[in-house]
Amino acid sequence: MSADPFDRIGLVVHPRRELSNALATIREWAERQGSEVVQLRSPGQEQEVAPRGEVGACDLVLALGGDGTTLAALRAAAPLGRPVVGIACGSLGALTAVTADRIEHALDRISRGDYEQRRLPALVAEQNGGEELTALNDLVLVRGGAGQVMFEIQVDGERFIRLAGDGLLAATPLGSSAYTLAAGGPMLVGGSGGLVLTPLAPHGGVCPPLVTGPDTEVTVILETGNGGARVELDGQVHAELGQRETTTFTLRLDPEFATLVSLGEEESTIAGLRRRRILMDSPRVLARDDRDAQSGGRSQPPSDASSSAASASSERSEPRAPIS
Repeated sequence: MSADPFDRIGLVVHPRRELSNALATIREWAERQGSEVVQLRSPGQEQEVAPRGEVGACDLVLALGGDGTTLAALRAAAPLGRPVVGIACGSLGALTAVTADRIEHALDRISRGDYEQRRLPALVAEQNGGEELTALNDLVLVRGGAGQVMFEIQVDGERFIRLAGDGLLAATPLGSSAYTLAAGGPMLVGGSGGLVLTPLAPHGGVCPPLVTGPDTEVTVILETGNGGARVELDGQVHAELGQRETTTFTLRLDPEFATLVSLGEEESTIAGLRRRRILMDSPRVLARDDRDAQSGGRSQPPSDASSSAASASSERSEPRAPIS
């Protein structure tokens, strides 16, 4: 990217996390550059750290917190195409490009144009042919009270499945490593394009998770039943649906919805999930590793002959129960 001075930097901050050191670094850097620092409006922000400003007047948006804060910043910045830098004020996540102790280094690089723009897709859901909802991670349609909800899922106009259960989770490739992974759905990596639909606690039937192509159109017809239902976007409740309502959602993928700044120093999705122990090896494999470490080398599996001999020896040495 070419170098570009920043007249105004927008902040989206974690509602409760301690940010004083990170904010001091940003203010000092901005003062040296002659840049103004403002705080953007975003739901859930409880800390007032700078004068209020509008995202359209900013050249760059900084998200101070974790992945949730970065998601909020991306949603605020995406409609106007502003790039977002995720700054981890805590542990590194999937969307944070830099830790708080390297903010100055990151801002120096970005001001020189030494960064890449990572385009993030979003799930777009058209509700009843009108309002468009967007989610960078996932859309969840879930029962609001006692009683199941029912769905019909159509893929490019063809019925895929009808089901009853707790709900349905539709995720982007980014979101497939979040709620979808916890719900037993597949994880998409390596620049995969498309959506993942995962039923939540389905009641019978055969309804596996579904992975669509990048240009596939998915229609979900939701019947809320006696308990109503909730519509959640990226973990936030967007709307409550009443009892015995039928609502149609048409889902598609917008491949370049938001822009995240990449400095080329981020770990891969898989490496991050393993570091945070969201992905973990089988206990049996780990136990073998422990045995190998204690013995100083890799143990060899027994041959068929030695296994048979050991089994026969075990049978001879064990007392037999009396026959009644």
